Amino acid sequence: MRSVLAVATLILVLPVSLLANEKEAISKAQGAAGAWLALADSAKYGQSWDESASLFKAAVPRADWERAVKAVRAPLGAVRSRKIRSATFSRTLPGAPDGEYVVIQFDTQFEHKAAAVETVTPMREKDGSWRVSGYFIK
Repeated sequence: MRSVLAVATLILVLPVSLLANEKEAISKAQGAAGAWLALADSAKYGQSWDESASLFKAAVPRADWERAVKAVRAPLGAVRSRKIRSATFSRTLPGAPDGEYVVIQFDTQFEHKAAAVETVTPMREKDGSWRVSGYFIK
């Protein structure tokens, strides 16, 4: 009887523990996304690449990133407002290795684009830090 009770307790506690870990991951990922976006907002594109996840760096050379993000961001002008729309924890993403990711969508208003959705995807690196592995504006 005790072993059944112990198993039942584990089954109830485990999801709560996983949920707490996901909430903590989301919080840390949001902090990393905010710091990374501040670099992009300040046109510090090379530094944003430097602060990105190793997966990001392996996929996009620094000079290519600087050219591409400047071409997209500069015409939009300054950020007027940015508000989190959603933040979702995931262990799998299409086209990416399994890991720990948080897909964060922001409703963003730029000087020259009134309504945009920015998607920032931080991932947990091997050292435990959270760094941006993807960025997209729609």
